[in-house]
Amino acid sequence: MAKAVARFIRTSPYRLRKVADLVRGKEVDEAEDILLLMPQRGARYLRKAIQSASANAENNDNLSREELYVSRVVVDEGPTLKRFWPRGRGRADTLLKRTCHITVEVEER
Repeated sequence: MAKAVARFIRTSPYRLRKVADLVRGKEVDEAEDILLLMPQRGARYLRKAIQSASANAENNDNLSREELYVSRVVVDEGPTLKRFWPRGRGRADTLLKRTCHITVEVEER
C-alpha cells in the first residue's frame, strides 16, 4: 500500500467528494482516464494525487503499476478562508472560500 496527500486544495470538499466517488476502487490507469475527461476543476488535483501515489508505490515499494488500484480516497475539509462581500446599505456578507485535503491510497491487486 502506498499513499499520497494533497493539502490545501482551493476547491470545496463537497464538490470534490462527488468526483472521488467515481474513481474509488478502480484501476489506476482507468481512474486517471476518467479524471482526464471530467470538466470539474477538482478532477485535476485528484488525478495528480493518484499519479503521486502510484509513483510512490513504484519507487518506494517496488510494486507494478499495472497491478495497482485506488483502494481509498478521502476528501477532508481544510481551513476556510473568510472574506467579505459588500451588500446594500453598507452591510457585508461573509464569503467562505473552502479548502480541502485529499488522501489517496493505492494497493496491488
